[in-house]
Amino acid sequence: MAHSNWRDIALDGLWYNNPSLVQILGLCPLLAVSNSVINGLGLGLATLLVLVTSNVTVSVIRNWVRPEIRIPVFVLVIAAFVTAVELAMNAYLHGLYKVLGIFIPLIVTNCFILGRAEAFASKNGPLRSAIDGFAMGLGFTLALVVLGAMREAIGGGTLLAQAHLMFGEAARGLTVTLVEHYRGFLLAILPPGAFIGLGFIIAAKNYIDQRLQRRQTAPAAPTSAPQTAESGG
Repeated sequence: MAHSNWRDIALDGLWYNNPSLVQILGLCPLLAVSNSVINGLGLGLATLLVLVTSNVTVSVIRNWVRPEIRIPVFVLVIAAFVTAVELAMNAYLHGLYKVLGIFIPLIVTNCFILGRAEAFASKNGPLRSAIDGFAMGLGFTLALVVLGAMREAIGGGTLLAQAHLMFGEAARGLTVTLVEHYRGFLLAILPPGAFIGLGFIIAAKNYIDQRLQRRQTAPAAPTSAPQTAESGG
């Protein structure tokens, strides 16, 4: 039963209740920095780390926090971990830190992080809260990476450009050029292109969900009774 619950929590964050594609939360960083795979991956992993650590901390202290002050306490917990992640990125991934800029400290205001602390971590144990934070963070990261890949491919004709910002100088060769001498498509890397791309991703998810629902609710085909040969008279 426990493993089934963990599977449900994971699927909830990755697909059925994905914070970006279903709850439509955290759109500001999602649309602002998702113009490349590396930018989306960097911010997504930072958000995932904050989600897991803040969820576990909120779960541990939930019985000592009075209901009247729980929201300010949760915000302080989230802000502390965001500050730690920001300082770590500034120290070890300075190039990526400069590219992401203000959107790293703005993780504090990402409403779905506070929402998971209030709706889930404050009501469940540390292990379940960690799984929930990891699944929600991974779902958010995947949305960022998919949207970033779409915009980077259409806007610049490449994938994994500037991979060295996250993986070091040895990763410069990871850049994949999809179209040689591609002039680019400016709309894809501008904010309107982010809205359009996200709309296509949400539409694709809804289409898949509808197909799965039809398949589950479709009545089983009746088995035909064996026909008996009739003799002519």
